[in-house]
Amino acid sequence: MTSYKNKVEWRGGHLGYTWCQNGVELEFSAPPALHGQAGVLTPEDAFVAAANTCYFMMVVWAAERFKLNLVSLHCEAAGEVEEFLDRTSWFKKVVLRPKLVVKGSTPEVVQRALDMALKYSTINQSFKSEVVIQPEILIQ
Repeated sequence: MTSYKNKVEWRGGHLGYTWCQNGVELEFSAPPALHGQAGVLTPEDAFVAAANTCYFMMVVWAAERFKLNLVSLHCEAAGEVEEFLDRTSWFKKVVLRPKLVVKGSTPEVVQRALDMALKYSTINQSFKSEVVIQPEILIQ
């Protein structure tokens, strides 16, 4: 079984520092609206980025598996937070909007690759949030 590790340290106020297993180190904070610091990673940013980057890498993997001639790939992500009366909240939905330009394929084949990418996206399959894919597929 694979294991991933992370370490965090308090740096005063609402500022922390994190070390990731693969060597990335950076400051993080709560969002400014929650008394955090602007200009650094927030857990909310990291959550949406985790969904987006994992799906993105799985799209690249699926494109290789389907032998797609990928010209370009971009993906935007948005996380929708639902807040409750008791001031708790959760990410109800994550919307991923991949835009692909592919040579010499069909939209149906590209869509199958996108579906496979979501199925094998460890991060997105681990969420209780709804994950919605809204692709834009351009065939050249």
